[in-house]
Amino acid sequence: MSDSLAYEIVDLLLKKKGKVAIAESCTGGRVLSRLTAVPGSSEILWGGVVSYSNESKVTLLDVKADLIGKNGAVSSEVARAMARGMQRMSNADWVVSVSGIAGPGGGSIEKPTGTVWIGCSDSKGSDSSQLRHVDGDRELVQTRATDETLRVLLEMVDNA
Repeated sequence: MSDSLAYEIVDLLLKKKGKVAIAESCTGGRVLSRLTAVPGSSEILWGGVVSYSNESKVTLLDVKADLIGKNGAVSSEVARAMARGMQRMSNADWVVSVSGIAGPGGGSIEKPTGTVWIGCSDSKGSDSSQLRHVDGDRELVQTRATDETLRVLLEMVDNA
């Protein structure tokens, strides 16, 4: 079965002659995996980072530790900082990041399992984030968070 969303993204980026980079946490590399499964993706994909731990977010993506301490790793602020850090590293045209709570533990009343923040950054210096809530067990949360991240990426590139 083909992954039409990933194919759409690669096709659009090839037409726009743009590069994308990905910073992932809760999805563990699934976004990159879906994109690299598409023939021609090497032309549009700079690469990415799986920054699963807070330490790796700080070390690899230059997310400030106090930002994580104040807002939590799963937050608008950290998702945006991850995207900006990946943008500085890659100089890609578009960057998405994703941080979430896959479960089964780790959730709270304020941030239940399935809470996902997707950060966006581009080479023009703008950044934003979007909140998603997805249901399911750990595998489904990771799969649905990947789908949502790809949808956000497609929308960001399509609107550029």
